[in-house]
Amino acid sequence: MRLENKVAIITGAGSGFGKATAKLFAKEGAEVVLVGRTKEKLEQVEKEIKEIGGKALVIPADVTTYTNAEKIIEKTLEHFGKIDILFNNAGTFRAGTIETMSNEDWKDVISVNLTALFYMGKAAIPHLKKTRGNIINTASAGGLIGFPQAVSYAASKGGVISFTKAVAVDFAKDGVRCNAICPGTSETEMTKDVMNIEPLRKNFLDPIPMQRFGKGNDVAYAALYLASDESSYLTGVVLPVDGGWTMS
Repeated sequence: MRLENKVAIITGAGSGFGKATAKLFAKEGAEVVLVGRTKEKLEQVEKEIKEIGGKALVIPADVTTYTNAEKIIEKTLEHFGKIDILFNNAGTFRAGTIETMSNEDWKDVISVNLTALFYMGKAAIPHLKKTRGNIINTASAGGLIGFPQAVSYAASKGGVISFTKAVAVDFAKDGVRCNAICPGTSETEMTKDVMNIEPLRKNFLDPIPMQRFGKGNDVAYAALYLASDESSYLTGVVLPVDGGWTMS
């Protein structure tokens, strides 16, 4: 198994990419810490992991405060004794331009999508240095190119990309790797209702050369590779998982 004896913290683990990745990591031998705001969703993921013989710990938490980030790390260490992988996956979206978006929506998106990565990374890095572990951040194709009506989202995800590269440079000497995944348009619990509306579905699909939307497992398998020893010489990588969209 590719993650045997590894301990992985996954934020935003109750649905979408986080859920798919948590289940795959557990299948590959990792002990998984499930972090998110909705306890019931996390417990469902925990149940599904245990059904395949995996181990999981549920920590309901809002990752937008440093105090909570510290508590997540403390509980992980109390339960599993170490940290090998931090997957910063929690995210949110608010539509709007600089003209139409409220100050509150801007702050919320930046807090969840970017500041939380700083808090989680700051709390985890001393322990990742001990295990020569790694950090994976969920960025977005929206951080590589401009999304219409998504000024805060694009700004936050562009920040995630630069944050990833900075952390990679700072901690390469300690054996800690940091990489980012940039999903394109994907079908998840958050987007499925919109994806089923025509002509929106066609509008989203047309620019994708592979002519399909991403799935949770597309990101999960990318995360698995980046988390595993197979990618031991990769750091600072920004990996598009978008069916060729940003390339085109």
